[in-house]
Amino acid sequence: MSDIPSGRDHDQRDDLLPALREQYERLLQRLEANEREFRRLGRAVWRVQEDEQRRLARELHDGIGQNLTALKHRLVQLQLGFGVTPEQRTQLDAAIALCSDTLTDTRELSRLLRPQVLDDLGLGPALQWLARSQRESSGMEVTVEIDALPPLDGDVQTLLFRVAQEALNNAAKHADARSVLLRLVARSGLLQLQVVDDGRGCDPDAALRSGGSGLGGMRERLRLYDGRLEIHSAPGAGTRLRAVVPLIDA
Repeated sequence: MSDIPSGRDHDQRDDLLPALREQYERLLQRLEANEREFRRLGRAVWRVQEDEQRRLARELHDGIGQNLTALKHRLVQLQLGFGVTPEQRTQLDAAIALCSDTLTDTRELSRLLRPQVLDDLGLGPALQWLARSQRESSGMEVTVEIDALPPLDGDVQTLLFRVAQEALNNAAKHADARSVLLRLVARSGLLQLQVVDDGRGCDPDAALRSGGSGLGGMRERLRLYDGRLEIHSAPGAGTRLRAVVPLIDA
C-alpha cells in the first residue's frame, strides 16, 4: 500500500488549518483578556490597601495625635498650677515626657503609613521629604535629583514612592550604605526611578526572592502597571535599582 498522501488528505488538512488558526487566535484573546482582568483586580486590591493606609494615617494624625496634644497641654497647665508638690511636679514631668514621646511616635507612624505631602503636593516633594526623613533616622546621606515632570497619575506616584521607600529602607538596614542617589526622570513616555547606593551590595535574584527586602512585592506591583524592576549589584559593589513604568496621563 502506498504511503503517499492522497489529494483528499491534503484537502482535509487545508480545511483544518483555518479552524486551528481561529481557535488559536481565540485562545490568545482569552489569555489577553484574563491578563487584563488580573491586572485590573490587582490594581484595585492595591488601591484599597493604600486607601486604608491613608485613612489610618489621617486617624492617627487628626484623631489620636490631636488628643495627645490636648492631653499634653492639660498636663502642662496642671504643672504650672498652684499647690503642686515637688513629688507631683516630678510625676507630671514624667507624664508630659511620655505624652511627648508618644505624640512623636504617633506622627511618625502616620507619615510612614501615608505621608500627607504625597497627597497634597505630589511625588517630587514626597521624595524630598522621604530623603530628609531617612537622613534624620539613619544618618545616611540621600541626594535627590528630579527632572521636570509632566502631570502624573496618582496611582503611579504612589507606586514609585513606595519603591523609593523600600529601596531606601533596604539601603539603610541591609546594605549599610553611607550615601544614596535618588533620581526621577521622564523619558520617551516612561517614568524612571533610579536608586543607587554605595552599600555592601547583594545578589539581585536572592533580594527579589527574599520576603524581608520587599522588592519582590514591588516588582509585582510594577507589573500591574506594565512596569518593571531592574536590580544590578554584586557583593561589595553597591546596588543600582531602576523602576520603569509607562507614563499615564493624570
